Amino acid sequence: MRKTVSSGGPFEQVYGYSRAVRVGGQVHVAGTAATEPHLDGTDAYEQARVILAIVENALREVGSSVDAVVRTVTYLTDMGDLELVARAHREVFGQVLPAATLVEVSRLVDPRMKVEIEVYAVEPDR
Repeated sequence: MRKTVSSGGPFEQVYGYSRAVRVGGQVHVAGTAATEPHLDGTDAYEQARVILAIVENALREVGSSVDAVVRTVTYLTDMGDLELVARAHREVFGQVLPAATLVEVSRLVDPRMKVEIEVYAVEPDR
């Protein structure tokens, strides 16, 4: 059984994707970035907190949770923001301790975006 979640964001229709997809016990949450009004004047920590709240909601919508997360991938536009993003990541995943990858990229879709996070979770089949 396949279950998808839409955030209703403009890029979903343009690019043709879902915020999250669950197939059996596998849950994939697409790369997620902060949205308006969380882009102007916010630092990477604030953006990461917004992103992780969006991710948590998407996980819930497909019957999963942060506790099932096994891997995260974080994209930063400035490695100088590592400590800020690490703090937000640790606040959400500090007890779960998923495998994690963090890379610096030259830019994201909107130049105001400082961070993007994708998440993978594994749930028992229902």
